[in-house]
Parts: sequence; C-alpha cells; structure tokens
Amino acid sequence: MKGSRSTALRRARSAALIGLAVAASAGCSGGDDDGTKGKAAELSARPPGAHSWTGRPCGLLTDTPPAEGFTLGSTADSASPDAREDVGENGARPLYRRTGCLADLKGPDGAFWKLHATASVYEDYEPARHAYRVKEDLDRAHGRGPEKVHDTAYALPADDGGRPGRTLLLWNGDLVLTVSAYAPHGSTEREVRKNLERIIGNAAHRMENGLRDQGAPSLSPSP
Repeated sequence: MKGSRSTALRRARSAALIGLAVAASAGCSGGDDDGTKGKAAELSARPPGAHSWTGRPCGLLTDTPPAEGFTLGSTADSASPDAREDVGENGARPLYRRTGCLADLKGPDGAFWKLHATASVYEDYEPARHAYRVKEDLDRAHGRGPEKVHDTAYALPADDGGRPGRTLLLWNGDLVLTVSAYAPHGSTEREVRKNLERIIGNAAHRMENGLRDQGAPSLSPSP
C-alpha cells in the first residue's frame, strides 16, 4: 500500500503543487507559533504528503489550546483499523481507513463548545482527490458553499441542534480531513464565527501535521 501510494503521489506531483507551492508554510498565518490565533480563512496550504492512520487521534490535539482562551475538555477517539471501500471513478473501489476525535471545549467565559475531527487516509493519492472533489461538488449543488480557504480546502456553515457551527474540509495527498466545531446554545453565527474559524483551522493543521509521514519522499517540484 505504501509503494503504490508513493508512486501515485510522485505521478500527481506537478498538478497537485499548482497553487500550493506559493503557500507552503506550515500552520496558520497571522497566528502565534502554536497557531492558536489563526483563523480557518488564513490556514496556509501545505505541499501534498503521505499520511498514516492512528488509533489515538485525540492525542494530536492535546499539546496546545484549541484557540486562544479555550481549553480542551473530555475527548473520545473514534478509530477503526479496518480498511473501508470507497466508490471511486470508473467502478474502482479504493481503500481507506478512518480515524476521528470528538472533544468538548471550554470557552473563555466557561461555556461549552464542541469539536469533531475525522480523517480518512486513502491507499493512493488520486482516490483521495476524487473523494474531496465529489464532496465539494455535492456541497456546491446543495447551496451549502463552499467558501474557499485555499485551492484544496473550503469551509461552510454547520448546525448541531440549533448550535451554530463551522465545518472545514481539506485534502492533502492521500488525506481527506473534515473538522467541525459548534458554539454553545443561544449563540449567533455572527458573534461566534471568528472563534469557530480559529478552532477548526488550528485543529486541521494539527491533525494533518500529526498524521503526516515525515519519512515519505519529498514532493517538492523538480528543478
């Protein structure tokens, strides 16, 4: 699986790096070193990489606060090591493994927020790209957005039983990542949007970076 993944990543290198190489810095621009002040709208693109599955995804979010003034509360991992089949192009059935984290957040005023992050790690690069594009097309067709963050990420409003929220979808190499955050009941989307963007942007950066296979071949453009 690793061999075919690396081959597909190299084959798609040129196309994937269009629009990404100009913003290859890690983390969230405009934020502190730990990224706690960054917004989803400022989330920088990263060059495409290879990623590994983990059974403890919540551990990727515990080192730093989810956003300035917020603390991470109880967490629950939702991870199955079993490979799943996706519906690919031309009848293909690519495999992927999913891992996720559900967490309670405590805001600066003591109110409780919610964070949910799900990562799908595919066997190859192209099936991940296809899955992301299908989701993007469906959201556009249903009038749910998308609001572009960069070439391979977009955000859209979300709702959880009347709690206003935001969802960020991101594609990087063999990874498709979905991060959603929800504000307390009684909040309005306008007053909480900035914090929601910070939370999902920070969580997306930490999940992608934590799952990235640092030993994978470099995907920098050839000279």
